[in-house]
Amino acid sequence: MTKSIFKPVVALVGRANVGKSTLFNRITRSRAALVADFSGLTRDRHYGEGRVGHHPFIAVDTGGFEPEAKDGILREMARQTLQAIAEADVVVFLVDARAGLNAHDHEIAALLRKSGQRVVLAVNKAEGMRQSAALAEFHELGLGEPTPISASHGDGVVELIENALSFLDDDPDAETNDEDKEEDDYSFPSDVDPDAIEADAETADAEEEGDAQPFHRIKLAIVGRPNVGKSTLINALIGEERVIAFDMPGTTRDAIEIEFERDGKAYTLIDTAGLRRRGKVFETIEKFSVIKTLQAIEACNVVVLMLDAQTEISDQDAHIAGFIIETGRALVVAINKWDGLDAYQRERIQRDFERKLRFLSFAKVHTISALKGHGLKAIMKSVEEAHAAAYRKLSTPKLTRTLHAAVEQQPPPRKGIFRPKMRYAHQGGQNPPLIVVHGNALEGVSDSYRRYLESCFRKEFKLEGTPLRIDFKSSHNPYIQGKS
Repeated sequence: MTKSIFKPVVALVGRANVGKSTLFNRITRSRAALVADFSGLTRDRHYGEGRVGHHPFIAVDTGGFEPEAKDGILREMARQTLQAIAEADVVVFLVDARAGLNAHDHEIAALLRKSGQRVVLAVNKAEGMRQSAALAEFHELGLGEPTPISASHGDGVVELIENALSFLDDDPDAETNDEDKEEDDYSFPSDVDPDAIEADAETADAEEEGDAQPFHRIKLAIVGRPNVGKSTLINALIGEERVIAFDMPGTTRDAIEIEFERDGKAYTLIDTAGLRRRGKVFETIEKFSVIKTLQAIEACNVVVLMLDAQTEISDQDAHIAGFIIETGRALVVAINKWDGLDAYQRERIQRDFERKLRFLSFAKVHTISALKGHGLKAIMKSVEEAHAAAYRKLSTPKLTRTLHAAVEQQPPPRKGIFRPKMRYAHQGGQNPPLIVVHGNALEGVSDSYRRYLESCFRKEFKLEGTPLRIDFKSSHNPYIQGKS
């Protein structure tokens, strides 16, 4: 991410458990970052937007920083923090007033002094303490006057960010756009997505028949069991080590959103925590991670379900796929770690997929190697097609003609003395497409005939990659209860 004049980047840095994620949620007015009294919870860089006064900014949450870490997950976390420092316009260095100064704080301070970045020192958890006592020992870090704050209560947070962004008032080239100014002195972007609003307007103006206009930005969630290569795929797509990819289940704990462009199209990638069986989820932290992953699935436009070609397809894979269908999200399946398998192993995984996940027949399946970057272009093409299918506009005349042709070719079976009679169909919703069929005695339509109609509609409207729902509406018969 490049430095921005209108939206300076503020990186939150410090050792583990000093309150960086709490401060991040406070200044972005969100609950985007997981927070708990648990050391090492945050691992990847997490971005959010905020505003203080007339200055919008981008905040970056980072994991517990150990500059001297030589290997393992701590080294990967340190690399993420170093990248955040490098791309920041100003660094907020957080320390803990109650735990006091320690060797890690000195190591981080030394690195920040060498970096040449603007640094603001924030002493967190200072509520209820005399300022002189809370700040005294932190002067020896040599990073200027410490600012006492309480991230959990909000004390001193506005003053901290104003101090961090004070360089903008001294820089004549760093003026904010007047269109960005608001009356609220401390306001942040709302949860409303302007792209979605604009897309809804375009959809409403679309022609009666044909595709609706796509969103300007596709939200794409990467989901699957732990250690199937989700973070590796994210890094391969954006061309940098944006998230930690480590050969250890449970490396990713939060849902990390990353904006990027590919072939002129805008995406928001969401890297999610691996989903395990309910009985395997022991830690409270992991339970929150699972919730964040399920929320990411519900909030996205398209899901890439990743499977591991080197292990058997499990019941958990089927459960994850079932939840995706239940939420109605468009779907692409990626079988990762395909490289290196012999012919027998490849045939085994294909048979396994057809047997356990045959209900995903509407989705395109790709065999890939995220580590080597094989198959990525095909996946992104299928993502675009699935997204277009999920938001496709289906005209009432064409739906009705398709319905009549299907009924003529294969009438619905009788139920008792009545045969369901289907009159017309229209579109009832998008993402997923909903087709409403009107007629008489439709409560007698069997599941097998519903699947037959689904197949006919899919073929006619090219609805590959998205779940399709059909709702039957029977007309009211005023004589069914006799005369009054």
